[in-house]
Amino acid sequence: MLVLGIHGGSKRDDEDNRIGFALHDSAAVLVEDGRVLSAIEEERLNRIKHSNCFPLQAIRHCLNEYKLDLADVDRITVNFDETMLDFLVKQIFLENAESKTPPTGRQFVAALFERGFGVDVLEKLRFCKHHIAHAWSAFGPSGFESSLILVLDGDGDNRSGMVLLGEGDRLVALREYGLEQSLGNLYTDVIKLLGYNRFDEYKVMGLAPYGNPATYASLFEKCYRLLPGGNYALESPATWMLQFNSHGLLGQARRRGEPFAQTHKDIAAALQATLEKIVLHILSHFRKETNQSHLCVAGGVAHNCTLNGKILYSDLFRKVFVQPAAHDAGGALGSALAVFYDERTTSRPPKLEHVYFGTPLPDDQAIAAELEPWGEFLSTEKPASITERAARLMADGAVIGWVQGRSEFGPRALGNRSILADPRPASNKLLINRMVKKREAFRPFAPSVLEESLHEFFDVPPGRAEFPFMIFVLKVREPVREMLGAITHVDGTARVQTVSRKSNPKYWELISEFQKLTGVPILLNTSFNNNAEPIVDSVEEAVVCFLTTGLNYLVVGDYLVSKKQPDAPRRAYETLAPSLPNCRRLVKRKSLVARGDLRTVFEIEGTMSRFFARPVAQVSEAVFSVLEAADGRTTLGELFERSAVTDGDGREEALRQILELWAQRFITLRPKKPGDGRE
Repeated sequence: MLVLGIHGGSKRDDEDNRIGFALHDSAAVLVEDGRVLSAIEEERLNRIKHSNCFPLQAIRHCLNEYKLDLADVDRITVNFDETMLDFLVKQIFLENAESKTPPTGRQFVAALFERGFGVDVLEKLRFCKHHIAHAWSAFGPSGFESSLILVLDGDGDNRSGMVLLGEGDRLVALREYGLEQSLGNLYTDVIKLLGYNRFDEYKVMGLAPYGNPATYASLFEKCYRLLPGGNYALESPATWMLQFNSHGLLGQARRRGEPFAQTHKDIAAALQATLEKIVLHILSHFRKETNQSHLCVAGGVAHNCTLNGKILYSDLFRKVFVQPAAHDAGGALGSALAVFYDERTTSRPPKLEHVYFGTPLPDDQAIAAELEPWGEFLSTEKPASITERAARLMADGAVIGWVQGRSEFGPRALGNRSILADPRPASNKLLINRMVKKREAFRPFAPSVLEESLHEFFDVPPGRAEFPFMIFVLKVREPVREMLGAITHVDGTARVQTVSRKSNPKYWELISEFQKLTGVPILLNTSFNNNAEPIVDSVEEAVVCFLTTGLNYLVVGDYLVSKKQPDAPRRAYETLAPSLPNCRRLVKRKSLVARGDLRTVFEIEGTMSRFFARPVAQVSEAVFSVLEAADGRTTLGELFERSAVTDGDGREEALRQILELWAQRFITLRPKKPGDGRE
């Protein structure tokens, strides 16, 4: 049985977000008889972080890779309860006064496919409750015959979580948690005191070890109660804020970009401790009630790797599996597996060994062809052994972009779309932040360690030998903490990925070569992207990230790439052709300024929600006129001439603005291809 699972909103990336529903982290997953063939998040393809669009490109990717079309698919699944979807669609109907008749949820989804593919899929559609999909996404690939399952997130289908029992090919619900108990929404609400918002939760997890949870423990304890039977109660968001206000914390709230006071660190620590206390309360009860020694975890809260580490070290369970795509994108996989288990004719699929299900890297000839047009900016060579050469460069202090094989499904770069460096010098954290990430200095970087060397460097509970998905925080062994300065957090922990020779032989070989040179079978591994974009997926995106950051080298397949310094930098950049991504548009408007005066402002704005990307960039009138005429074929130099941006200083300033817009991914710049001419 061939099943296509999807998750996502109803809009396209070039449409406004005003009518329709916007479900973040859109994705598509293609499953055959319970085995994942292809899986990718829409953000990797449309380049919108946490994309809230209909996963049109992700669906095409999954089908095209296997030369399939929708006629070949037996079922199309959505990780939403059909009744709830009917209700959402009625809300959309009420918002649009031009609409005459409300469709059903099924008709609404079918219409999205009709618009995108010209195919009627109504009879193939199946629906799966949100948290059931999360549960299957974890239990299905866990390899466990039976397990307790914990699902916790912000919200979905008017719930915020579930506890279930998985046995063979069925799930049994043990408890549901309502919206008023949402731990995901609680975390998101409280971090607003720290200058953060949705999708910043992981940053606060990294900040928490710098604080003292006891400082505000009594304050937090006034706002929740642990109840019998693995239940709990949270006070309303208004009550939480009143309590914070009564302690003077609202007046001390940090705003984005401001420094962190000890108060902010202590709030982060108390919030993290509260989450851990509630979750361990839930698990302790259901461990006793079910006598299950295995645990599966999914839902957005499962991306709290510190919490996962606390569960691991609690020794409540003999084995713990956390879905690596625990967020809503993983629901696309879960809904597909739910249909498979409901209608299957074959045995249960094997344990999930890896998540390399995304875009494959092309062959050497195609890679060379993609690098060649960037010849004014790049030098390319093909060493006899790319792993030996890259390992030597890192041992000598270089930071490299590393692109291999198929991209990863989920939010973690696991050695196929990674930035890599020596894990030893603590200064490498600052170096990589300055080069690429432009992020808060307190946030840790993760280690990739050879699977067979795990216990030499990390304290792990007995019987735990593999952590392939970088989703558990483990204790770094005390004797090596100082040596591993770049990957050891302030509390002596690290978010570890073990690398298996079977699952990723080339990455394993690279780390092994580094070990030969340094004695350390570990690399610092962080995602290959800057602070304005999702993880790179294609060769071109890797090149652009390389050119717009301070990375020393780029490795793509077996090619080693370094930067040239063009003889005439301005002339070289003026050979590139600009265009606007689908999700960006030019806007000219009147804006009120001092003394009530109106002036014209020129902007690039996004069609996505403000949660998903930086929404607006202001530009000069000259740059606006250049981009207005851009078509992706005409070079900057030609556009400057057409727009009368010809004088030296004005041209330099226009180019400076355009390069900054490129670095922040507001625009695209590409080499002009042979045959592209003026219209």
